[in-house]
Amino acid sequence: MHIQEWLETVPAISVYVLVGVVIGLESLGIPLPGEIVLISAALLAAGHDGINPWVLGACATAGAVIGDSIGYAIGRRGGRPLLAWLGGKFPRHFGESQIAMAERSFQKWGMWAVFFGRFVALLRIFAGPLAGVLHMPYWKFLIANVLGGIAWAGGTTAVIYSVGVVAEEWLKRFSYLGLAIAVAIGLASMLIIKNRAKKAAGQSTGTAAEPESVPVAD
Repeated sequence: MHIQEWLETVPAISVYVLVGVVIGLESLGIPLPGEIVLISAALLAAGHDGINPWVLGACATAGAVIGDSIGYAIGRRGGRPLLAWLGGKFPRHFGESQIAMAERSFQKWGMWAVFFGRFVALLRIFAGPLAGVLHMPYWKFLIANVLGGIAWAGGTTAVIYSVGVVAEEWLKRFSYLGLAIAVAIGLASMLIIKNRAKKAAGQSTGTAAEPESVPVAD
């Protein structure tokens, strides 16, 4: 009860700002738990009349789009040296073979790579900078970035908020059990969406891949 009463006193503006900033920084390339923050905020909105889910979704979408755009600008300016630095920090994901495959994928499926990357944690963090490094045309990146941000942030907010509203009575009667069930259902819904996004992205990558390896230009 003390936690619930404290949550009721949280100003809505602080929730909006927190969600937008965390998701923006994650999209910029900083590994932060943006999805967890968004899910928690959507659940809070379901039981907090002062938090508007439409405004929450809009703030999450704005953070995603703006963060990705800044990440794109950083990647465009940093170029190959940035990829080399990322390769030193995350060799399993940014080695030469991964970068070569990413380059082929972005060249042929660039907009879809950005769109579906929004649903995958690691790609959500690095899609913006990588698209900038690989010189994807910004107008294509922006379209995929905006649509992906709306689908991911808006979809996550809508799904989790709806689950929270439906489970409101359970949350009141069995706070811990109800919360666990609500989170489990919400996460299961997001995992289904992510799995479909991964399959679609994998099919695109497999189609774009060529037998020969493409060396990374200096």
